[in-house]
Amino acid sequence: MNKIIFLIVFIVSSFHVKGAAITSDNQSFEIKNSEIYTIDSKILGRKYDIYIKVPHDYFDKNNESKKYPVLYLNDGPHTFKVAAGVTHFTNMDRAIVVGISFAHGESSQFSRVRDLTPEIDESWKNYTTGGAPKYLEFIEDEIFAFVEKNYRINVNQRILSGHSLGGSFGAWVLLTKPELFSGYILTSPSLWFKNDLIFDLEEEYFKNHISLKASVFIATGALETPENGMHNNMVYGHVRFLKRLRSRNYQGIHINDEIVDGTDHYSTFPVGLAKGLKLMYQDL
Repeated sequence: MNKIIFLIVFIVSSFHVKGAAITSDNQSFEIKNSEIYTIDSKILGRKYDIYIKVPHDYFDKNNESKKYPVLYLNDGPHTFKVAAGVTHFTNMDRAIVVGISFAHGESSQFSRVRDLTPEIDESWKNYTTGGAPKYLEFIEDEIFAFVEKNYRINVNQRILSGHSLGGSFGAWVLLTKPELFSGYILTSPSLWFKNDLIFDLEEEYFKNHISLKASVFIATGALETPENGMHNNMVYGHVRFLKRLRSRNYQGIHINDEIVDGTDHYSTFPVGLAKGLKLMYQDL
């Protein structure tokens, strides 16, 4: 019996020592094949970090001439980490992932509200709004230029993904310069911004266009309703916007959407991104 007790104590002690050795390394987790760069934007007069991860086969000698799709994400400190996980397995790891962070020296919410909203809305008393046009110019002229100079990019296969205000920003880009991206993955888009401004913008777009060449996937959580604590009914906005897009019969558009069972505003993004990417890859 004493031998058995001694053996148990020895095993437990061994695990404790090994665990202590692991936790005392004082190392942080790193995402493989990723880099962080700082872009000093002349257009915006601000600095932004961008996070870039390349696929597992990017450095293979047999792929030296291969060009890759690019997945661009706003709200980089959150979305890039999620995207890195979603693209971990080989069959999902087919695109270069680029996360755009917030402006240096600003709070994340202040930076994103300004940059991701297309028009000034005076009802936002504590924030600046209406910076999206200049922010999109920054992405198109400076982010694209940097990424495409330093990485092997297929410029015809750009995907934009955004969540919440990032999702409504993506919807605005879709109706402003749809050709910038071949695919749009929008989760929980804040289509309610400025009294449903996006619907007025779509109406104006429809007056002058018969085509809208893009693959679009929109996902909203089934729990994103006032009954579940949301100020705005995100599900209603989702259904209304998709009904509107489909009713136009735009040439060249491919639309998929989902009201995701069991997810709310804070848990829809990983599910929507994974499903959206899987659909986008079918077209690559």
